[in-house]
Amino acid sequence: MSEGGAFSRPGARFDRILGAVVWLAAGGIAAVLIWITGDTLQRGLSEVDIAFLTTEPTDAGRRGGIVSVVVSTLMILAVTLTAAVPLALGTAVFLADVSARWSAAAAVVRWSLDVLAAVPSIVFGLFGNALFCVVLGLGYSILSGGLTLACMVLPVMIRTAEQALRSVPAELRMNAAALGLRRTARLWHIEFPAAVPGMAAGLVLGIGRALAETAALIFTAGYATRMPTSVMDSGRALSVHVYELAMNVPMGDRRAAATATILMILVLCITSAASSLLHRRRIFRRSEA
Repeated sequence: MSEGGAFSRPGARFDRILGAVVWLAAGGIAAVLIWITGDTLQRGLSEVDIAFLTTEPTDAGRRGGIVSVVVSTLMILAVTLTAAVPLALGTAVFLADVSARWSAAAAVVRWSLDVLAAVPSIVFGLFGNALFCVVLGLGYSILSGGLTLACMVLPVMIRTAEQALRSVPAELRMNAAALGLRRTARLWHIEFPAAVPGMAAGLVLGIGRALAETAALIFTAGYATRMPTSVMDSGRALSVHVYELAMNVPMGDRRAAATATILMILVLCITSAASSLLHRRRIFRRSEA
C-alpha cells in the first residue's frame, strides 16, 4: 500500500503539472488570437460601413471603399483553387495509391514538396514574375497572381490530401477489390468520400494562406485598385491593400485596420462555410446509413 502510494503520488503530481502546461499553452494561443482580433476590430471596425464595402478606393485608399479590392481577391482565390485542387488531388492519389510501384519517384515528389513548403513567399513571387509575367507574357494580372499562389499552396494541400487518403481503412479497399470495382470507381465512390474531412482541412489551410499572402502578389498581381473585368487585368488583393495603407500611405492606419477586419471576416466566413458543409455531409451520410 505504502509503496503503491509512494509511486502514485509522483505520477499524479506529474499528471497535474503536465495538464497545467497543456492548458497554459492552449490558453496562450487563444489569448494571442483574442489580442490580435480585438486590437484589429477596435481600430478598424468604426471605419467599416456600407460605403466602405460598395465603393472603390480613392486618394490612395484614404477615402472610398474596397469593393474592387474584394473582387480582385476573390478572383485571385478562384484562379488559385482552379489550378491547385486538381493537381493536389492527382498528386495525392499518386502518392497514396499508386506510388507502391514507383517508390523512387514518390520519394522524389515528397522531397520536392517538403522543399517547396520551406521556400519563402517572396521567392515564389520572383519566380511567378519571371515565369508567368515575363516568359508566358501574362504581365501583372490576376491570372499570374492566382497561378503563383497555386504553386505556394500545393505542398500543404497535397500532403494533407495524401494523409487523408492513407487514413482510409485498408478493409474498404480490399472489399472494393473483392467486389470487382475498378480503381477509378473505388477512388470516386469509397476513398474520396471517406477522406473528405482531411482533404477539407487541407483546402481550408490553402485558402487561408492564399488570402493572407502579400509578397508573392506584389510581384505578380500588381497594385491596381480599379475594378477588374477579367483575369488578365491587374488587381490588388486585400493583404496587399493592408500593406500599402499601413506602410506607404500617410494616415492610412485606420483604413488598413478596416481592410484587415474585412479580410479576417472573409477568412472566418470561408472557414465556417467549409466546416458547415462538412458537418452536413457527415449528417447526410449517417442518415443514409
